[in-house]
Amino acid sequence: MDLVREKVKEKIVFVTGATGYMGCALIPRLLARGHHVLALARGGSERRLPEGSEAVAGDALDAATYCERVPRGATLVHLVGVAHPSPAKAAEFRSVDLASLKASLAAARGAGVAHVVYLSVAQPSPVMKAYQAARAEGERLLSESAIDVTILRPWYVLGPGHRWPYVLLPFYALLELLPPTRAGARRLGLVTLGQMTAALVAAVENPPAGLRIVTVPEIRAAPAV
Repeated sequence: MDLVREKVKEKIVFVTGATGYMGCALIPRLLARGHHVLALARGGSERRLPEGSEAVAGDALDAATYCERVPRGATLVHLVGVAHPSPAKAAEFRSVDLASLKASLAAARGAGVAHVVYLSVAQPSPVMKAYQAARAEGERLLSESAIDVTILRPWYVLGPGHRWPYVLLPFYALLELLPPTRAGARRLGLVTLGQMTAALVAAVENPPAGLRIVTVPEIRAAPAV
């Protein structure tokens, strides 16, 4: 889908997973572009939120703890997820990733949000089946919600503390050159933290009418912020 931005209009954005890897990168970009950001954090974690955001104390797994703070008509950006996913964390993908998405969706419905932005994962893939299954179920629930939804599907986001896959870049480049492996290499390609942040900002600023899915090539092409 096209993520070219229209003229920026101030939005109210409610972010879950605000103190995490992606939240701490995204929120300053949203604030710099004039958006008002409400950031969900567990009690005692507010000090870890990016400066300028409005702290909302609550449990990402329990919509009742924060749903009254989600403004009607806002954009809800759901970024909660288990850190450093691996096959050993299969149970957590359902108890944290999927459970938090269900809570966010309940809060979004109750508040009458205008748009949900969901950070999912590229699929299908030959590995991380439990992770993909939990995220795919989250996507299904959102697609059935009658709320305008943007789903972003990165595979691995390169950035601080997430740099080891840089050694795979030449291998990815070779796979993208070969017709039999090109589509898979592009679908499961690596993106940088800057590219991911830019794609999230573009999603917030350009809500769809219905459901929009943003894949790796589109994440890479998002205008820089």
